[in-house]
Amino acid sequence: MKIVLGNQDVKPPVLLAPLAGITDVPFRNLVQSFGAGLVVSEMVASHEMVQKKPGVRERAELGFGIGNTSVQIAGCEAHWMTEAARMIEANGAKIIDINMGCPAKKVTNGQSGSALMRTPDFALELVEAVVKATKLDVTLKMRLGWDDSSLNAPDIAARAQAAGVKMITVHGRTRCQFYKGDADWGAIAKVKQAVTIPVIANGDIVDVASARMALAQSGADGIMVGRGAQGAPWRLAEISAALYGTPEPKIPIGANLAELIIGHHKAIVAFYGDVLGLKNARKHLGWYLDGLNVTTDLRQSVLRSMDISEIHGFIWQAVKHSCADVAA
Repeated sequence: MKIVLGNQDVKPPVLLAPLAGITDVPFRNLVQSFGAGLVVSEMVASHEMVQKKPGVRERAELGFGIGNTSVQIAGCEAHWMTEAARMIEANGAKIIDINMGCPAKKVTNGQSGSALMRTPDFALELVEAVVKATKLDVTLKMRLGWDDSSLNAPDIAARAQAAGVKMITVHGRTRCQFYKGDADWGAIAKVKQAVTIPVIANGDIVDVASARMALAQSGADGIMVGRGAQGAPWRLAEISAALYGTPEPKIPIGANLAELIIGHHKAIVAFYGDVLGLKNARKHLGWYLDGLNVTTDLRQSVLRSMDISEIHGFIWQAVKHSCADVAA
């Protein structure tokens, strides 16, 4: 099964969500190596991209020109949004995603992200400006609404389609819910009924079982996985195999798992440099360790060390320890 956009296909319809500080180039490349229909960059503020502010490259290297990659931008000014869109197109990207779903206060206080759902007329002006500024496929990621009294996602989706948006992703929560409670996949069905373009269900989809339920309740054309891929970069491929019959991923165990974790760690350090790389890698190492039955002392040794060779030695110990427990 595939999703057809204006200029390209998304196959299979299992997507990696944009996660701030997580879905950087090293992680996206690793997820892609197992198989994914589409991976989305970390959200980057349009004005920061255009102005090339310090730290933006490290925080949101976009992977221009890499296949099956979408670049997500946020903003509240048409000038910066359109300039960012033109820059993204000039650098060889294939898809631009507009963020209308981020609930973080530092984003919504600037009238970006999910705050745009409170001002749909203004939001659609931004969407129309981006669509007109580029020949690339433009997609949109949103929530159900700002709060339970303004569940306007279906109306915004319909208007976005009329403006030229090629695909809608809906996180099944309102902004005011942040990440509390359960995602309402059934509410996404109302968005699906309001448009003819593909709709992607997002929120609380962490494995094959939740992916099946999300699709059944939402009627969506595909699913987007976020935290379910943390510490399990093969998760999207695993879901794709179960739902769409793609090849089963070879999930690493033992020495292969240790080599994957160490390879990911090396890629992060190479990308960011030693100091920032060691810091940014800790969360990923922590997620990998969550899947291993290691002692608290060994976990702390992995996460506290500032010596790259020592960290890799500890990772081998952690994997061997876990394998020994399984064998016992």
